[in-house]
Amino acid sequence: LVKLLLTGIRGFPMKFHVSLSPSEKAEQFLKVASQFSLGELATESSHPKTRDLSYLAQNNLHKAVELLREVDLDALEMMAAKLPQIAVLGSEVAKVLGRDGRIFLCGCGATGRLSLSLEYIWRRHHMGTDLEDKVHSFMAGGDTALVHALEGFEDYPAYGARQLREAGFRPGDLLVSCTEGGETPFVIGATEAAAQEQGPAPFFLYCNPDEILRNKVERSRLVLENHRIRKVNLYVGPMALAGSTRMQASTVLMLAVGLALFFPQSERMKSAFVDYRDHYATIDLQAQPQFIEAESKVYQDGGHLLYHAEELAIAVFTDTTERAPTFSLSPFDNQKFPRSRHSLSYVIIDSAGSSRESWHRLLARPARPLNWGPEYPQTNEDYMEGFDFGQGGADYRRQAIPGAHEDFTILKSGQEIVWSFKGLEARFPSDLDHELFDHLLLKQLLNIHSTLIMGRLNRYQMNFMTWVVPTNGKLVDRASRYVSWLLEDSGMGSVNYEDIVRELFVQQEKLQPQESVVLKTFEALKEILK
Repeated sequence: LVKLLLTGIRGFPMKFHVSLSPSEKAEQFLKVASQFSLGELATESSHPKTRDLSYLAQNNLHKAVELLREVDLDALEMMAAKLPQIAVLGSEVAKVLGRDGRIFLCGCGATGRLSLSLEYIWRRHHMGTDLEDKVHSFMAGGDTALVHALEGFEDYPAYGARQLREAGFRPGDLLVSCTEGGETPFVIGATEAAAQEQGPAPFFLYCNPDEILRNKVERSRLVLENHRIRKVNLYVGPMALAGSTRMQASTVLMLAVGLALFFPQSERMKSAFVDYRDHYATIDLQAQPQFIEAESKVYQDGGHLLYHAEELAIAVFTDTTERAPTFSLSPFDNQKFPRSRHSLSYVIIDSAGSSRESWHRLLARPARPLNWGPEYPQTNEDYMEGFDFGQGGADYRRQAIPGAHEDFTILKSGQEIVWSFKGLEARFPSDLDHELFDHLLLKQLLNIHSTLIMGRLNRYQMNFMTWVVPTNGKLVDRASRYVSWLLEDSGMGSVNYEDIVRELFVQQEKLQPQESVVLKTFEALKEILK
């Protein structure tokens, strides 16, 4: 069984061969579709409190902001009951570091980005000490995936095991794996590989009920029944935007691992958690709707935006990168490999003078491209260095894209996080005296900000991501389920899942810029059913 996990899920390649027809691609997916049928998972479900989210984003931003905070606080309240389990993780982290071992953090997509963020915070906190290099993070696709989503990597357990080995994991080190759904093949592969090593048993953190995972996802069941893997279930219910685990699930995962790293003693951990939860509950968010309206207007008018950030840049990158696959937006511009469509926004670290320096400032260390060769060009150093987030990147954007370029600045000033944009200024108190909480607060603020901007741009209906990009098995399944929901909601009745998948691949082949494959598939099937 372990061998099966490490060799990967057969039949669903990261990239379909260009010679395959849409019907052949669909049949290839359908052979393994049961591995990605995740509709019953809580993280894929519709949250009952946010069924009117798309309407509120358009018509009542103040209520929408407070509603999203309420869902965040509900998740934190549910997390509070798991603090004893997180304290066990903290105790093991302290033991491993005391024995001169290292802590490895692993994730995919949003959990990969939170892993890189936590390493950055650790390095900044321990800069110049013997502890600085004791935390090592890796995500599916390597560091490039922080700024350019490489979603297909998550379908392969073997990739997780390979990246763990190449990262230098050895006996005596501790792996802490995060997967919002508890079913990500890449993370499972890395965790199973670590479990075979002599040394501390790895930790596996996830956000779905054990019973559902055991019954519905074979690879998850194998992990849950593996006595060499320690499990921490951080179930917090559905996401505010169905399936958007970049929101509440990744928040509690980042907080849990952050508490274990920085506040490993049980009582200190509990105190730090309560302080952060209470701070987030009472912080004044009255200014947020103005920023949401202003940035939405830039995009509605055909403009583009530059976010300027320094020590908080990795939090800004995380949010802006995740907008692309979630809402069918063009990813960040790569100067060496330009696209015809430019990203709506870009992030600039003004103190960086070159691409390589901007990566170093972003990560608090040199970048780590995988360099897996021509078969995986986006993992190579040359591709990575095409992303210049220094002054050269700002100059390139202004030259390459005609029209207005607005500047949005996000900085830490004293004990405040300061936003400045188009004459607006907001000061969010962040006075809990640890970098972890600066990054976590900014993450939650930006999650609210970007989600409601996308609502104003009509990128979801109710609380369903109808503009999701189906770039891996889980997202093909999600897109197909949303088509089914749209058909039933419009009174067209139910359509066979296999037929939806086949039409989805047909429409994907025809898709034009600024079109949703979910909506195109829905319209095509609606015509057929008339």
